Amino acid sequence: MANTASIPVIDISESQGDQARIAKELVDAAAEYGFVYIRNTGEDISLAQVEHAFSTAKVLFQSPLEDKQRCKIEENNQGWSGMHTETLDPKTQRVGDFKEGFNFGAFTNGKATQPIPKSIEPCEVDLAAFSESCHELCRKLLLLFGIGLGVEPSDFFNKAHSPDEPSGSILRFLYYPPPSTTPLAEEADVRAGAHSDYGSVTLLFRLKGQAGLEILTPSNRWAPVPVCPPGTEKDPSPPILVNIGDLLSYWTNGLLRSTVHRVSFASSGTGQDPNVAGVADGESTTDPRYSIAYFCHPANDTPLTAVPSERVHKFQGGLATANAGNPYAERKVLTADEHLKMRLQASYLQMYGNDE
Repeated sequence: MANTASIPVIDISESQGDQARIAKELVDAAAEYGFVYIRNTGEDISLAQVEHAFSTAKVLFQSPLEDKQRCKIEENNQGWSGMHTETLDPKTQRVGDFKEGFNFGAFTNGKATQPIPKSIEPCEVDLAAFSESCHELCRKLLLLFGIGLGVEPSDFFNKAHSPDEPSGSILRFLYYPPPSTTPLAEEADVRAGAHSDYGSVTLLFRLKGQAGLEILTPSNRWAPVPVCPPGTEKDPSPPILVNIGDLLSYWTNGLLRSTVHRVSFASSGTGQDPNVAGVADGESTTDPRYSIAYFCHPANDTPLTAVPSERVHKFQGGLATANAGNPYAERKVLTADEHLKMRLQASYLQMYGNDE
């Protein structure tokens, strides 16, 4: 069995009561790992919503190619992307990612504001509700981060992510075909290249038994991230995996880590080879893999200066030290929108041109 990533599991449900304690646990996990599992979120996102979203994703990716191509991704980061369209680690990848994706932008009155495949039009209202629930859960987490960091005011992050302001927030469906249908993949190839996330926080929903996600540890080794960490195996649904994105790391001067991660083909390994992480017990990469991510971004014109927090101001590590191995740790831009455009131009070479 591979040495899996050691990531805390935190119950954020209202029944746990002590908001200050939960906030501290979240901040400590984000500062040390950049990732945290959250459980008992049925009061925020129901099991039925998650199951329906995965069912919709499977219908979407099984849609006729011409129907998906009609909705191909544009520079606004919305739409369908086919195999090898996105290259998350352009400096090291031989070819683009071995995956398909579909990005949903804003919904208005239960309707998508972009073309979507006809096969999922009956699910449009439910998708809008799921997207809204994801955004509100992110804002709940961001409020807790504000409390845990002692930000003044504590709702600083929450207000910056108002659903009423234009932003880069995206609900993303992902499909990774089984290795048996990707015969051109070479040993060094990955399903999704090494990267950090572009926004503030990400919610990741996964299905039991489907391996592949790995994080880069401080020792520069890849470690698999189990879908169901110890103690959650009997939960009705796997816990939601939350990770810190670049913007929250910028805002906190690197105190909260934006950790590099990838999706690999690896089916074996013990962690001795830093490039082969292996998989968690009971999981496999031999089957198709589906995942759903919600990337939460602040309003486009939000400045990325350090937040008013004594703990952040006293942090001595700095971005480059805290986010070792993350090529995007250095703050190069002034606003959330500028950062998003920089990252998209690096990932979608065909769309933006190879001279970027």
